[in-house]
Amino acid sequence: MYEPNVVGDWQEYDEHAGLRVRVHRMERSEPPRGRDDAAEGLTYFCLRVTVENRGTRRFGIHLEDGQFDVRVGPDGESAFVDWRNSQFIEGYDVYPLRRATAVLYGAAPEAALSRVDVQIQLRVDEEWTERALWSGGVGLDEQTGCATPGAVREGLARQISNFLREQAEEGTA
Repeated sequence: MYEPNVVGDWQEYDEHAGLRVRVHRMERSEPPRGRDDAAEGLTYFCLRVTVENRGTRRFGIHLEDGQFDVRVGPDGESAFVDWRNSQFIEGYDVYPLRRATAVLYGAAPEAALSRVDVQIQLRVDEEWTERALWSGGVGLDEQTGCATPGAVREGLARQISNFLREQAEEGTA
């Protein structure tokens, strides 16, 4: 059974030895070049995607618009992605023991930010990797998966794992 990554987890790529990627630092943040008019009434958030090379050869990386899909809330509504303020990785060579980071700005209704799913399909040396999914939320601690003080104690990662386990058990009965 496939389980999504939790924001902060590293995703290893078997077909590219030593290459890994993660979505991290999901937080409320205003964009550096000002808000987009299309995001009026929405709350901005920012997340980072880091590609790290722990292998022995360099990889040519592309991570740009069209390779991200950001969904929010319990129904998986599409978030507004502010391409103008976001910073991508376009045709960058990641050498051994080096990293490259993309910064993505998005906006969504405040109530939907407790559940954010980010799907990424990385292009490595002109080949597409499998899509990978990270689940988290704005205001959740990456280390524990728990909400900030005063909110729900059970972590989002545990909720997702329990849900997927229940779905798998229903299918095997």
